[in-house]
Order: sequence, then C-alpha cells, then structure tokens
Amino acid sequence: MLETHRHAAIVELRLARPPVNALDPALVAALRNAVEAAPADGARGIVLSGRTGMFSAGLDVPALLDLDRSGLVTFWHDFFGLCAALARSPIPVVAAIGGHSPAGGAVLSIFCDYRVMARSADPAKPFRIGLNEVQVGLSVPMCIQEALRRLVGPYRAERLMVAGAMLDPEQALGVGLVDELTDADNVVPRAHAWLQQLLALPPHAMSTTRLLARSDLMGIFADPTRLSVEEFADAWFGAETQAMLKGLVARLKK
Repeated sequence: MLETHRHAAIVELRLARPPVNALDPALVAALRNAVEAAPADGARGIVLSGRTGMFSAGLDVPALLDLDRSGLVTFWHDFFGLCAALARSPIPVVAAIGGHSPAGGAVLSIFCDYRVMARSADPAKPFRIGLNEVQVGLSVPMCIQEALRRLVGPYRAERLMVAGAMLDPEQALGVGLVDELTDADNVVPRAHAWLQQLLALPPHAMSTTRLLARSDLMGIFADPTRLSVEEFADAWFGAETQAMLKGLVARLKK
C-alpha cells in the first residue's frame, strides 16, 4: 500500500496500491502517519512518488461510496489532515509525478514544495494532471482552492477548477502547476537531485526561510472550522453528486 525507501537523509514514500494508487481511508492514514513521522526518524527531505504511468488516480470513489455519513466525515478529516501534514512538514517534500495525477493525486502535489512530472513516452497519449472534481460532480473545498491559488494565481486557479481542466505536462509547466518535466525514468532521481541541492544550503537559514515563506500555506489549516467538512458531506450525499459518482463507477467497471 505504501512503500518506504530510505536514501541517506531523504525518505521516499511510494504509493503502492494497485492498480491506480487510489486514495482509500487506509492509504490516506498510512501516508499521513509516514509524512508526520519522517522528521522524527531523522529524514531531512521527503520524495512522494507513485508508479510509472500513474502517480495517483485520486480518491477511491467506490470505497467512499460504501461509507455512511459518519465514515465519510471521518475520511475527509483524515484527508485534510494529510494535506495539512504536507503543508506543515518541517522538512521539504517533493512530488515525483510519474504519470497521470487527477483530482486527489493533484491535490497532494500542490501541498508539496516542488513538483517533478513525467512526459509520456507516447506523445499521442500524454499524462494528465488537474483538479477535475467538477467533472465528477464534486466541488473543490476552500482549503484546496487556496493552495492552488497560491501556486498558479487566483484567476488561473479559477479557470482550472471551474472547468475541471486536465492538463498535459507542457500545459501544467506553463501555468505553474508543476515545476519541472523529465522522462518517466528520471522523475524520482530529479526529485532527489532537487532536494539534495536544497539540503546542501546552510540548514538553519534554509529551514527558517522556508517555513516563513510557507506560512500562508500552513495557515490554511489553522482554523479547522474553515474546512467545512459537514457541508462537503452534505454535498457528497446530494442527488447530483451521487448520480455522477455512481455513473463514474459504472464506467470504471466497464
């Protein structure tokens, strides 16, 4: 489900939940625990990766549809807790995006410090990344909207989220949704290389400056009541969203 690989001062957390690294309650909890535990275990940087061709397909919709309201509310608290762990991490985190990264996969990446994305080996079938929640009947929670605005600017974030746009790597680089492109085999090595350059800087100065620079991102989670988990649960169980999600699951089964 989640593999941990230690490379000197850097720990790689590799999503390993076949076939598409979908985020179910167990994987979200495991990843949050691993991100929070890494600094205490002596890590100075984290690489978050998936498999070649698929970083993460986002939320495990079939599993979440089986939850009652209480279970769903618990899951959303845990998912936002994972986002907060990435945003507040005292050590830098790089997303090594080796393939497709829709919805929840893209969400995880936008809370990281840096994003390296793979180009597809087949230009006719490019990888895609984006917050496509609207396309499946979900709204984008405010905490995620704020993080995307910080990354790409308010107007661009609006256009991407309202349309549920999915971008190819070149488009994602052009708008600032990712920071660097490479071929799939080099995504994780490039993530390590970026971290190693950062970690070679004077540690106190780098860490203090980084935390100050990310204070706005960390502040998104300062007031848990702003996460509107109950309101999001209301929308999840609404007729429009349920119809869209069940239709998505039916298409996936085919």
